[in-house]
Amino acid sequence: MALKITKASFQKEVIESEVPVLLDFWAPWCGPCKMIGPIIDELATEVEGKAKVGKINVDEEGELAAKFNVMSIPTLLIMKNGKVVSTSVGAKNKAQLLQMLGL
Repeated sequence: MALKITKASFQKEVIESEVPVLLDFWAPWCGPCKMIGPIIDELATEVEGKAKVGKINVDEEGELAAKFNVMSIPTLLIMKNGKVVSTSVGAKNKAQLLQMLGL
């Protein structure tokens, strides 16, 4: 299951992470977000220990969405060592997500 990332947990779970982090910026009303939700959760289980997978609800965490200039959802970011190394907008399949993570 993907981690629920909030402003309060962002520093610890993402910035200080020892492994790459896939962030899924989403909202409950977004059709493509609902489509990739199960893939995101499945991926979280598969990459445990090698990477982290987190979900950020843009309706609840507008400040984080603004910080990363999220204009469309789903927006997927890969962060390594506290920095964004890859960004993608739109639904992706599991193979594409694994490739983004470098796994």
